[in-house]
Amino acid sequence: MHNQNNKCHHNNTSKIVNNTASDTIYTCPMHPEIRQLGPGFCKICGMTLEPEKVSSVLEADHELIDMNRRFWIAVFLSLPLLIMNMSYHFLDEKWLHKLIMHPFFNWVQFVLSTPVVLWCGLPFFKRAWSSIQYRSLNMFTLIALGVGVAYGYSVVAMLMSHVLIEWLNKGKTIEVYFEPAAVITTLVLLGQVLELKARSRTNKAIRQLIALVPDIATVIHSNGMEQKIPLSEVQVGDILRVRPGEKVPVDGIVLTGESSVDQSIITGESVPLEKNVGDTVIGGTINGTGSFTMQSERIGMDTMLSQIVEMVAKAQRTRAPIQRLADVVSAYFVPAVIVIAMITAIIWYILGPQPKAGYALLTSVAVLIIACPCALGLATPISIMVGTGRGAKDGILIKNAEALELFENIDTLIVDKTGTLTEGKPRLMEIISVNGLDESKILMFSASLEHSSEHPLAEAIVKGAQEKGIVLKECKNFSSITGKGIKGIIEEKNIAFGNAAMMTSLDIDISSIQSKADAFRQQGHTAMFLSIDKRLAGIVTVADNIKPGTKEAINSLQREGIKIIMLTGDNKVTAQAVAKTLNIDEIKAEVLPDLKHSFVIELQEKGFKVAMAGDGINDAPALTQANVGIAMGTGADVAIESAGITLMSGDLKGILKARKLSSATMTNIRQNLFLAFVYNVLAIPIAAGVLYPFLGLFLNPMIASGAMALSSVSVILNSLRLSKIKL
Repeated sequence: MHNQNNKCHHNNTSKIVNNTASDTIYTCPMHPEIRQLGPGFCKICGMTLEPEKVSSVLEADHELIDMNRRFWIAVFLSLPLLIMNMSYHFLDEKWLHKLIMHPFFNWVQFVLSTPVVLWCGLPFFKRAWSSIQYRSLNMFTLIALGVGVAYGYSVVAMLMSHVLIEWLNKGKTIEVYFEPAAVITTLVLLGQVLELKARSRTNKAIRQLIALVPDIATVIHSNGMEQKIPLSEVQVGDILRVRPGEKVPVDGIVLTGESSVDQSIITGESVPLEKNVGDTVIGGTINGTGSFTMQSERIGMDTMLSQIVEMVAKAQRTRAPIQRLADVVSAYFVPAVIVIAMITAIIWYILGPQPKAGYALLTSVAVLIIACPCALGLATPISIMVGTGRGAKDGILIKNAEALELFENIDTLIVDKTGTLTEGKPRLMEIISVNGLDESKILMFSASLEHSSEHPLAEAIVKGAQEKGIVLKECKNFSSITGKGIKGIIEEKNIAFGNAAMMTSLDIDISSIQSKADAFRQQGHTAMFLSIDKRLAGIVTVADNIKPGTKEAINSLQREGIKIIMLTGDNKVTAQAVAKTLNIDEIKAEVLPDLKHSFVIELQEKGFKVAMAGDGINDAPALTQANVGIAMGTGADVAIESAGITLMSGDLKGILKARKLSSATMTNIRQNLFLAFVYNVLAIPIAAGVLYPFLGLFLNPMIASGAMALSSVSVILNSLRLSKIKL
């Protein structure tokens, strides 16, 4: 029992839960539509499924353990086969030749190879059968077919050798291929082990994020006593103590004390941020040298860190448009390979040297084994997984793979002004009186009216009045006129406060101070007019400072050939002042929310590939319409939901990083596809024996199986390079 209300703490999921395998949803990285309870394999591609939600701890991978056990048993049984058969070819020992050529030796090979093929290789046959059932032929179909043909032919040759000798018109003996069947199975198992180990590293970034959450929190009871409790017992409203060097346990607000907090792992900001009373703190960030108390506001899956992890995990399961190319090729790939293997066997049986049946069998098996549709399938999703994880480490959250793919081709960037180019925290700047009215009176009327408003500038005026010690008055009959301003009754006077259009609509002449208002706007201020009983009373101005680093980011984007357009609801003069400071050539000012959306459509119809960066509720339609929507993590939730990319720091430099990440990821995907295509295009003809007539080269199926395993691993290792790129 603890906290100010002495309420009981229940075990909620404040820390991301490490579910047991039986109650965890597993999915396929290549086919995210495949979902099931507990581990298994994909019914489409045969790939081992992965848990949808990543644990902070690298838990035991039962699939890897099983494959590893099967691999080492296969090595133990197939190695003697390999040594004896290799000795036959390279050692000129008569006794050895006599032993190996003896019919009894076939039984030795049968005994050693059968457990390898039928038990160690059982997962491959299960997946192959599943692929036939679901009419989705895949890599395991080819492996099972190749190994099964070699093993089955050898069993028949051993048990019914006299029939085959007569049919094939051969001498006293007939070759068996237990050794290739066993060694191929062993090498494919090795490939699976290497692939599973490499894939386990693709979620490293998410695990690092989850690991940020502390296990315990210090709660302060209503009697002032402090107690350490498991994080899972923290509830909304609890008062918590955060000491120097500790991690902030949950999201909340500072109640007492002050400190600097390192938020770099969440937002990518390298400089710790000062936190004072009333400031928000994020769970998982690291406190500096100060100490403070905080009130918990968001716990469990509602914390920003949990939402980041969830967003990254979802993005990793989305499919980039470029994946469709691999899907189309893969759909025809396996049937084509089977046909090529059959044609290869026929050609070798008709035109090949003796033993014709042996060469026909080995070349067709080599074709089946060496083909690797898995490398094609892995080319895109593995890069997306690693790329989105890498972005998360720098505070760049990718909502879907499509945004990551499209961003490198963007040629036009639309930026909202307030909260995107500027800090989004306007401050009261100037108060100008007309007709001798006291400035404090002008501010009192303005702030009292704005106190009922939800406009972003209202907070600046109200805060400025409070700082000056001005007492606000009650406002009656308050009303807001969209795009113009607000009005109401204060102290029995009709008060109106807004832009020039507001004054015009009330038939109030502002020509006498229009030039003064324009002068403020040219300095980047937003100037608003106050009228009392339909008589002009004064001007109040507020200004929103440009974010540090914004000008540098804009210049860098322009050097990359991106057209920058500033879109704002602010007046034209103020917008031009900001645009001039930032070297932005094209601006659209005094734009209403619905017209932002229309403007994006207009540019797209002209053939531009448009990205939109914004942070407000009014930006949401345009963010959704843009080819790539970019939300500031410091902005409204609806904007973040509408965007494909979120910059947690709200810094425009994040756009440069996101673009670099997009380019690096897409380059990596193209490299993977190139590796996979080239491998298959070259490997299959060589396996079919195309070089034999010219160079006498013949590809042993055992070498083919090793090459196939390495092709998938090479794609995964190439993808993992993305985790090392500097953004």
